[in-house]
Amino acid sequence: MAGHSKWANIKHKKAAQDAKRGKVFTKIIKELMVAAKTGGSDPEANPRLRQAISTAKAANMPSDTISRNIQKGAGELEGVDYEELSYEGFGPEGVAIMMDVMTDNKNRTVAEIRHLMTKFGGNLGENGSVSWMFEKLGQIIVESESTNEENLFNDALEAGADDFNKEELDFIISTNPALTAEIAENLEKKGYSIVSSKVEMVPKNIIEVPESDSSKLINLMEKLEEHDDVQNIASNFQLTSHS
Repeated sequence: MAGHSKWANIKHKKAAQDAKRGKVFTKIIKELMVAAKTGGSDPEANPRLRQAISTAKAANMPSDTISRNIQKGAGELEGVDYEELSYEGFGPEGVAIMMDVMTDNKNRTVAEIRHLMTKFGGNLGENGSVSWMFEKLGQIIVESESTNEENLFNDALEAGADDFNKEELDFIISTNPALTAEIAENLEKKGYSIVSSKVEMVPKNIIEVPESDSSKLINLMEKLEEHDDVQNIASNFQLTSHS
């Protein structure tokens, strides 16, 4: 298994550097609303909502903000009606790109994303053109500082995790998407520091892109990431320092 989206690694570092809290909150709020709309406002009966609440708490979102947006999503308070869509295509260097989108204006969003893809040397593809290169997995990132690797490995497997990797400063635990929130909660109760826990599209194979050729690609990924309607983005590239 390839394990983890390398773009996610770059992104986590960037998030730590510039902490665009407003943007992060906007994306979490949309997920809370759609999760409540599709599965109801009770997190015990709605695993997706439980995962969204877990993500919101990890981002230090106030409890009343979480509750209010769950109520909006479930129709208990008036709110915006978001539609969920997936877009996929190819970026520069032939890398595959997957996007989860939530929008209240599908035509505007697809036009803007198509424009960005074209501007930076990519192209939007048909549904199914790259999705076969990815699999949906729960990804729980645990801070490695002062964490005993063997203990975490055993506790993660006992909790139901499927895979375990060490990458730079973090441990990455891969799980069945439906178990993500439950396993993260279980590990948190045992005292582990959870950096993030979410369901991501993880590439099955990685394309290596030399850093010297990556500027257009990184610009495209950043612009897509910054787009208000793009909730999650995944790609199958890894930057390398050799040309």
